[in-house]
Amino acid sequence: MLDDDLASRSLGMALVDAGPGFAVVGMTITETMVNGHAIAHGGFVFLLADTAFACACNSHGPVTVAAGADITFVAPARLGDRLEARAQERVSYGRSGIYDVTVRRGEEVVAEFRGRSRVLRD
Repeated sequence: MLDDDLASRSLGMALVDAGPGFAVVGMTITETMVNGHAIAHGGFVFLLADTAFACACNSHGPVTVAAGADITFVAPARLGDRLEARAQERVSYGRSGIYDVTVRRGEEVVAEFRGRSRVLRD
């Protein structure tokens, strides 16, 4: 899926690991991702988490999209930081699912994201 995601790939995101119901995606914070406070813009951290979420919820095969998501920013990321987002399926029910994503810089948690997925009908 990430091969066809130009938005994520153009930001330098790469799939680190994946399997049924989980995915790990990495990205380095670049100069164009930093805001006026010299920290990573939250939208880029959200996009990293959302991309890991998308890879995890599409790992089962059917085309799956986000029905909603929330993020809590725990610590700022800065220029040059290497972030990894690990998405894990919590539960699936019918055509819906819930996934948790933790964004880390090394061992430090930067953000926690919860995504709600929906499998599209053919």
